[in-house]
Amino acid sequence: MKLDQKTVDQIAAIAADERLELLATEVVGHGSKAVLRLIVDGPDGVSLDQCSAISRQTSALLDVDDPIAHAYTLEVSSPGLDRKLYSSNDYTRFAGQRVKIKMQPNYREHRVVTGKLLGFDDGMVQIEDDDRGSLALPVDRVFETRIEVDWEAIMKEGKNRQ
Repeated sequence: MKLDQKTVDQIAAIAADERLELLATEVVGHGSKAVLRLIVDGPDGVSLDQCSAISRQTSALLDVDDPIAHAYTLEVSSPGLDRKLYSSNDYTRFAGQRVKIKMQPNYREHRVVTGKLLGFDDGMVQIEDDDRGSLALPVDRVFETRIEVDWEAIMKEGKNRQ
């Protein structure tokens, strides 16, 4: 189930009022176990107060418009450290980062590619794969791309601060 574009635009305006961008809306689960997840981000990250404000306002909007016919849980969150990349702009913005790309099941050449993201050009995701070198993958065949988090470096940095 997807939200209609009018509702998504209204939620995006609510996020913009909090100086955030609505990156994605996801509806997962079925029936009363469904979750409507709003992923938001901003140049300085996302605060709990911003998530709360978006949640309250979106809840009121959805109570009036009622785009989901059954009970659901509303979640508002940041994309996290291992964030998904949602748009061609993300592929440009996060160039230089390590990523893991999962291709659609029917894509035969490379199922999973991990390496340094080089950018996005003419519908193709450019990546320096750890095993296969430089690759260009069609973005319309990408199932999911996530930033690879270097947990070792993060843990090491945390220990150095103590």
